[in-house]
This record gives sequence, C-alpha cells and structure tokens, in this order.
Amino acid sequence: MDFIRYEAKGSVGIIYLNRPKALNALNSQVLQELDLAMDSIDLEIIRVLIITGEGDKAFAAGADIGEMSTLPRKRAAEFSKKGNDVFLKIENYPIPVIAAVNGYALGGGCELSMCCDIRICSENAVFGQPETGLGITPGFGGTQRLERIVGAGRAKEMVLAATNIKADEAYRIGLVNHVYPQAELMDAALKLAGKIASNAPIAVRHAKKSMNEGYSLPIDEAVEVEEELFGDCFQTHDQKEGMGAFLEKRKEKNFINQ
Repeated sequence: MDFIRYEAKGSVGIIYLNRPKALNALNSQVLQELDLAMDSIDLEIIRVLIITGEGDKAFAAGADIGEMSTLPRKRAAEFSKKGNDVFLKIENYPIPVIAAVNGYALGGGCELSMCCDIRICSENAVFGQPETGLGITPGFGGTQRLERIVGAGRAKEMVLAATNIKADEAYRIGLVNHVYPQAELMDAALKLAGKIASNAPIAVRHAKKSMNEGYSLPIDEAVEVEEELFGDCFQTHDQKEGMGAFLEKRKEKNFINQ
C-alpha cells in the first residue's frame, strides 16, 4: 500500500496513516487502503488495534481539499459516503480500536479519531472541524459523533464557529481520555492496548458490542442486548478460565479466544 502501513506487535495491531508530506490528509486512496487494511487483519491473533499517523506533526489534517474542491454534488456525496462507510467499519470493528492522535486531527482526522473506541493524544495535538470556513459541512460523521461525545453545545460551537481546540481542552471536555508528551504517546497506546488484550477477548468484544448497540436504545431494550451477550460468554472456555483463576486465586490466566 502507498499510504497505509501496518505492523503487529504480539496481539496488538498498528495502522499508520503514511502520507506525512500531506500531513496524512485523507483522500480516496487513503480511505480505500484503510478499508483494505482493516479487512486484512487476522482477528484470531490481533485483539486490539491502534490507529495513528506517521511523522510528528499530524494524525490526519483532514480530508484532501485538493481532491474535494472541484467535486460536483453527486460525487461529493459519494466521497462522504466512502468516508462514512470506512469509519462505520472502524466504529463497529469487532475488536477495540484506539486512536493515538500525534498532532493535527482536523476535519476528517478529527472524525477518524471519533469513530475509534478510545482516544489518547500528544501534547501538540489539535482537534477541530473547520469545514464551515471552507463552505461545507463535516462529511465523515463530524456532525453526529462530536455531540455524542462532548455534548451538543460544545460540539455546535466547534462545528459552527470552526473552532480548533488544543490537547488540554480536548481532555477537559472529554474528547480524549489522556494527554501525553509526544515521545511517550505510542508507549502509552501500547500499554493501554496490552491491558485490554490481556483480558478475555470474547468478553472484550461482547462488551464493546453491547455498549455500541445499546447506546441509542431505550434502557429496557439496551439491557436486553446486554443480557444476551452476557449469557453468550458462559459458553466460552475463557469464562471458565477467568472465573476458575479467581476462585483458585491464580494470577495467570490462559485466555485463548474461545
């Protein structure tokens, strides 16, 4: 692939947006390669995925304005759908996805971070949805996910006023979970991923699925989703191993993703 680099470290996969000279801007090819990279990951081995950007300036500085600027209406809507399809795939990916935001996360870059389950960032990170200043709206989920994460008032200010925020403000409003010096960001991401990966993989996947599916449902329907997935865990080796280790006071657990 030209613009996506992938590597695996044990049970943790890492996708790098690899277009640093363009600040990892998201064009059609990047989106296509990201889609293909997600499909190629061996989910029998990889338990957590990290997405980050190459270089020390940008996670992704947005969608590629050069590509978008001359699009007719129909093709613009198709480009929006392409981005949304890929980001929905990430949001609903079976395993947890961590965004390690290592610089600018503007427009499509902010939207990419928001479709991940957990966001952490470096101290030089900047988040924003600048689209209204370019005569367009966010097109990859920014008008939907941002207010779900930080609340309608803050989201509307960021989108309508095209206001960028720095890492400390992103942490304050709950857009990111943690802020680290840039040199420590990937180590922190790998440490968090390793902590998740050490837990029972099926239980982790079911917990993510339960939270995702239940979020938009009335509570009485949402807990039914939880009940079914909770029950499904009791058909697994890993449930017997986890509870057996607890009862036997064993620290070591042999979770085998079955």
